[in-house]
Amino acid sequence: MIRRAAVLAVFLVLTAAVTGGVWWRALTGALSRLEERGQADLALAGDRLLGQLHRFRKTAVLMADHPDVLALALDPDGSSEAVDALLQRTADMTRSDELMLTDATGRVLAASGAGKGTDRSATPYFKRAMQGALGFLHEIDLVSGRRFFVYAAPVFSPEGPVAGALVARIDTEAVEVTWRGEPMIVFFTDRDGVAFVSNRDELILVQLSLLPEGASDKLLRREERNLGRHVVWDIDGGPYLPAHALHLTRDLPVIGMTVEALVDVDPAERQALLQALVATLICIGLGAVLYALMERRRALSVRLAAEAEANTRLEGRVAERTRELTEANDQLHRAQAELVQAGKLSALGQMSAGISHELNQPLMAIQSYAENAGLFLEREEPARAAENLGRISDLARRMGRIIKNLRAFARQESEGMSDVDLVAVIAAALELTETRLRTASVRVDWTPPARPVLVRGGEVRLQQVLVNLLANAADAMEGGGTVTIRLAQTGGRVRLSLADTGPGIAEPERIFDPFYSTKEVGASEGMGLGLSISYGIVQSFGGTIAGRNRDGGGAEFTVELSAAERGAKAA
Repeated sequence: MIRRAAVLAVFLVLTAAVTGGVWWRALTGALSRLEERGQADLALAGDRLLGQLHRFRKTAVLMADHPDVLALALDPDGSSEAVDALLQRTADMTRSDELMLTDATGRVLAASGAGKGTDRSATPYFKRAMQGALGFLHEIDLVSGRRFFVYAAPVFSPEGPVAGALVARIDTEAVEVTWRGEPMIVFFTDRDGVAFVSNRDELILVQLSLLPEGASDKLLRREERNLGRHVVWDIDGGPYLPAHALHLTRDLPVIGMTVEALVDVDPAERQALLQALVATLICIGLGAVLYALMERRRALSVRLAAEAEANTRLEGRVAERTRELTEANDQLHRAQAELVQAGKLSALGQMSAGISHELNQPLMAIQSYAENAGLFLEREEPARAAENLGRISDLARRMGRIIKNLRAFARQESEGMSDVDLVAVIAAALELTETRLRTASVRVDWTPPARPVLVRGGEVRLQQVLVNLLANAADAMEGGGTVTIRLAQTGGRVRLSLADTGPGIAEPERIFDPFYSTKEVGASEGMGLGLSISYGIVQSFGGTIAGRNRDGGGAEFTVELSAAERGAKAA
C-alpha cells in the first residue's frame, strides 16, 4: 500500500508538471503568434497614418511656393481675396480642415476658414517655420475640443529670408474615419502618454502611460503583468475594450508619436487552457494504462523473458541472414563485373589473330621503309628518304591508334554513367573489328554524322556491346555481306540500328538468354554469353536492346539510349 501511495503521489506531481508545462508553452506560443501578427498590423497602421499625413504635408509645402501666396506674404497690406479663394479651393480638394497664410509676425493674412486675423506667433510650428524648416504639431482646439495635426511650411522670399508661413490644419477625423471597426485596437500616443488618435472612441485623449501623472484628466485603469517576454494589460475599460490584452508598441519619430495596439489574449488563454486539459486527460489515461500494465507485469514477466530470449535468437538469425544476403549480393555484383570483363577478354581473344596481323603488317612495312630510307640517304636522295620516313610515321600512328583502342577496350571501367560520344564509340568498335569484318568479306555501310551524338552511358561498355554485335554479324556472314549502321534521335532518346544481310535469327525470343547460341557446341567463337552481357550493359544505362528478323532477310539489332542534355539541346 505504501508503495502504491508513493507511486500515485509521484504520478500526480508529474501530471501537474506536465499540465503546467503544456499550459505555459501553449500560452507563450499563442502570445508569440499574436505578437507577430500584431506587430505586422501595427507597422501597417503606422505607415498608413504617415501616408495620410504625407499628403497634407506635401499640400503645405507646395502651396507655400504658389506665386499668389508669395505675393501676399511679401505685401501683407495687399488684397487677400484671391489667396482666400485659392486656399478654400485647395482645402476642399485635399480635405484639409483649414489652410492659413501668416506673415513673418504670425498674423494670419488669408485663410480658408475663420482663422483670418488671428495670431499664430506663439505656436511651436510657426516658430519652426520661421527658422526655415517644416513645422509639425498636434493640438486640441480649446473652443471646439477638436483635435488637429498641423503643418507649417515656410514661405521664402526671392532674396532668401522667410516672409511667412503656410499653415495646414488637418482634423483627426479625416484620418480616423477609415479605421473604424477594425478588430485590433490601435492608438497613437504623444510624449505624455495621451492617446491622440485611435480607432476606439473610449481611448481618445485617455492617458495610457503611468508617467507623468496628470497629463490628462482621463486615465485608463489597468495593471501590467509579464508572461515570459510578453506584456499583458488587465484593463477595466468598459464593455468595448478587452479585459486582458497584449500591449504592443512601435515608435514613429517622424511625427513624434508612438503607435500602440491592444490585442485580446482571451482566445490564447482559452486555447492554452484547453490544451492543458487535454494534456491532463492524456496523462490520466496513460496513468490508467500504466497501472493496468503494472498489474499484469508479474503474470507476464516470465512470458516476456521467454519472448525476449526468442527475439534475441531471431534477431541473431536475421542479422546472420542479412549478412549472408549482403555477401551474396556483393559476390553477384563482382561476378557480373567479372562476366563483363570476361566477355571483353573473350572478344579480344577472338580478335587476337586479326589484330596481330594488323600490327604485324605495319611493323614489316616500317622495317622495309626504314631500310629504303637508309639506302636513299646513302644515294643522297633526301626527298625519297623523307617520303619513306613519312610513311613510317603514318604507320606508327595507325599502330598507336589500334593499341589505344585495345587498351581502352580491355580496361575495367569503374566509373558510372557520363556523357559519351556515340559516333566515337562506333568508330572505335569498327577499328577493333576491322580485320574480322574484312576476313569475312563484310562491307560496312556507315556514314558518320557531322557532329557528335552524346548519350548517357559508359564508353568502354558501349564499345563492348558494339564489338559483340559486329562480331556476331561477321560470324553470320562468313561468305560476305553488308552491315548497315544508322543513328536517329527523337526527343530525348537516341536509336542505334545495326542490320546485316545474313540468314537471320532462328529464335528471336531467346537471343538474350545466357548460354544460348546458334553456333556449334565447343566452337571457338563463344559460349552464348555475348548478347546476354550486352543486354545487361544496356539495361544498366537505362536503355533497351532488341533483335528481330528483317522482312527482306537478315537480322537487325536496335539499341536505344537516353540522350545527354547537351546533345539533346544541340539537336
